[in-house]
Amino acid sequence: MRQYFYPGIFLVFMLVCRYSSTQAQTVGLLSHLSGSEDDGYVLFSPETSDSTYLIDKCGRRVHTWASNYTPGLDFYLLPDGTLLRTGHYPNPIFDVGGSAGGVIERYDWNSNLLWYYIISNSKETQNHDVCYMPNGDILVDIWEVISDSVALANGRNPAFLGSSLWTAKIVELQPMGTDSAKIVWTWRVMDHLIQDYDSTKPNYGVVSEHPELLNFNYVNLAAISDTGADWLHFNAITYNPTLDQVMISFHNNDEIYILDHSTDSAQAATHAGGVHSKGGDFMYRWGNPQAYDRGTAADTRFFQQHDPIWIPYGPYANQIMVFNNGYGRGTSPVSFASSVDIIAPPVDSAGNYSIASGEPFGPTSLSWTYEPGHSFYSQFMGGAQPLTNGNILICNAMKGRLFEIDSDKNTVWTYQNPVNADHPVAQGTTVLNNASVYRCTFYPSTYSGFAGQTLVAGDPIELNPLASSCGLNGTAVPMLANSTGLRIMPNPANDLVTIETNDINTVLLTDITGRIIVNRSYTRATSADINTTALANGMYILTVNGTNYQRLVVQH
Repeated sequence: MRQYFYPGIFLVFMLVCRYSSTQAQTVGLLSHLSGSEDDGYVLFSPETSDSTYLIDKCGRRVHTWASNYTPGLDFYLLPDGTLLRTGHYPNPIFDVGGSAGGVIERYDWNSNLLWYYIISNSKETQNHDVCYMPNGDILVDIWEVISDSVALANGRNPAFLGSSLWTAKIVELQPMGTDSAKIVWTWRVMDHLIQDYDSTKPNYGVVSEHPELLNFNYVNLAAISDTGADWLHFNAITYNPTLDQVMISFHNNDEIYILDHSTDSAQAATHAGGVHSKGGDFMYRWGNPQAYDRGTAADTRFFQQHDPIWIPYGPYANQIMVFNNGYGRGTSPVSFASSVDIIAPPVDSAGNYSIASGEPFGPTSLSWTYEPGHSFYSQFMGGAQPLTNGNILICNAMKGRLFEIDSDKNTVWTYQNPVNADHPVAQGTTVLNNASVYRCTFYPSTYSGFAGQTLVAGDPIELNPLASSCGLNGTAVPMLANSTGLRIMPNPANDLVTIETNDINTVLLTDITGRIIVNRSYTRATSADINTTALANGMYILTVNGTNYQRLVVQH
């Protein structure tokens, strides 16, 4: 192991001078390399902002929509050029769960409100996601409150009850007028339960014999750490028009599920009916076979996942891509890592899913994964989108970091959300974990939603932007503006510091006497995290790739 000696005061003086003499590039466009998918625009909506932004791949603002609400949480540019978004409608019952929405809005290109619909009261609220369907209807995630008496009557273990219990519900809305909608389809998780706790109650049976049903007494304490109201944490919904199937995600169960949408509402409340004769039961589930007693904790593959989607094209067409958050994957939080995973469900051409007797649903392994390590970690939210050129656009949600990787998993585009607490910040401001973005979406320039609009790229969103040579022909842009090509956030640090540069191979942390504290190797990473909780207050020296030096101040 190579040892480094630092001649104390002289080096620290030089590092202080070097650090203070340049302005760091902390927000907006951080990298734009050859191979990026440039012929289009990226839509994102900062979690703390009532604005939704459209930018080009040089990080320049192309358009902005304004709302009266912060996201609740998703947003889409529809084929007719209108913006569909959910908003956080204050609700004292559900706000404690985080990610509550409550209002669905549709705006024209000029931010004129065309339609809105509120689902927010003491019994239910829209949350997280909605899905626009080809027929113009909207599928909606809903948290639904049930009373303890209803839960007990359905075989819930009293040990898993608190002041209330939230379950999951889906409604399909047909928008009407400017503030109304007709509910044309409904699905409720309470109609599809199995329990082995109380033989005197409905739904009693052997859990492992019914993978099509949800175990009413499976409580993933690794995910929620208590028996709180938000038992399942319903966080995503999407639709496959070819199969006429709906896919949903229950964050706290570490599973995704597929339902038959060919049922009517009455059939969806039963175990029969529809094209596949399963009613509203699960046609497929994956991620945590322990939840239906066909596996153990060691078989868990999803860890509080978000954003499952069917891949529409490319080598993995018709497979499922998921943003796998990674909470609980590893021995401790300092090693948790997110990933983008692709699985190939065992489905035939008619949309039927196979499962072997006594076995969990396949596949037994991933088709593809992107998991660069702890430097890529978002405990909450997040998403990924396959692009037509084979790249993948990824949202590292909690860090507000949008980035694109190519087919070789090289990062070819990186953008840091510059909006914090509902206003753009100046270049040089450290935002990191206080500028989260739920998801982001790329729309090609040929997208029908841009028809009739003049798209002109203006200035970057951030204040006091640095001069940029970015062009839309794949021209490389430096990741950083300072002379060392190295960025440390935050600095001073308290419990966790993130290091960023173009290509991290080694990270060495020493005190000013040269004593080695951290010595790590990486493979083509662009960021790395160091836990500084146990370090004493004072100044330390970071060496990245053996040549880039920077001071780090720890201040608890």
